[in-house]
Amino acid sequence: MMKQIISETTRTTKNIKVMIDIIQYHKEKKNHWDQLVNRSKNGTFLHLRDYMDYHSDRFLDHSFLIYRKSKLVAVFPGNIDNQNYFTHQGLSYGGLIYIPKLSQVDVLHIFEAINEELRILNITNLIYKPIPYIYHIHPAQEDLYALFRNKAITIACNISSTIDLSNKIKFIESRKSGMRKAKKNNIQIEESNDFEKFWPILNSNLENKYQKKPVHTLDEIIYLNKKFPNNIKLYCANENDKIIAGTILFITKKAVHVQYISASPEGKEKGALDLLFYNLINNIYGHFSYFDFGHSNELKGEYLNEKLIFQKEGFGARGITNYIFKYTI
Repeated sequence: MMKQIISETTRTTKNIKVMIDIIQYHKEKKNHWDQLVNRSKNGTFLHLRDYMDYHSDRFLDHSFLIYRKSKLVAVFPGNIDNQNYFTHQGLSYGGLIYIPKLSQVDVLHIFEAINEELRILNITNLIYKPIPYIYHIHPAQEDLYALFRNKAITIACNISSTIDLSNKIKFIESRKSGMRKAKKNNIQIEESNDFEKFWPILNSNLENKYQKKPVHTLDEIIYLNKKFPNNIKLYCANENDKIIAGTILFITKKAVHVQYISASPEGKEKGALDLLFYNLINNIYGHFSYFDFGHSNELKGEYLNEKLIFQKEGFGARGITNYIFKYTI
């Protein structure tokens, strides 16, 4: 049943009541949710329900659909953990996803309505992960102003290494040298669906370097690739038809994000990743707005992996900050 919340504001000399209706997401609203994300100014395929729900067993989803004057104008991915509401622990970024028509005042009203709904749920804190601007179709930082108005504090800051594809910085000499070596060894670059052959290279590198496993399992990435074949792609560097390096990309409307990157010992020796990324950045995805290598942080940004960020900066990537905010309801 729809829960109705009324917030009031004053514009110029007139008192105006703005009706904001909020309902909790349920699967019967899947098409409505997805349609809103697809016509929003800041949502990506990560916010579609087929992506969000692949790991629904790990999080207590409590997402919202938001209506203004009975029309769906926004969605709010979220999950509850104790008395905390996250936007969303299963996503790299989230927060309010909304249509281009909404004004700053509309967004402030929506936050008021969300706060009231969370109070009813006895939520104490809202932890908010904004969608980085490189994924916005139109400017969409009205939510950041709303966070300021709610006295949000910064609880994490990760530095992501990104290339502005309209104004690229040249590769450093060591990356160029790697490219020359790869060409000399006749390394071939191609798109692949052979996730099973790339996965052992990825697993081995993550375990040896960081004692970690990929965020996704092999089965999950295969499932997601089938659900989103135009958004999740594997590109490989091959030597004699053998994969020696590869990367899995998450492709949105404006930005390409490197989700995973790895090379075998032979691939590292022969500069396979250097040639692979040269082709991706300058040829295959050169018409996009941004190419994002992701962050190089741990401990909410307190630790910077200097070797990792040096590799990304060698391709011409430079920093954008990804903040996480928190405020008391």
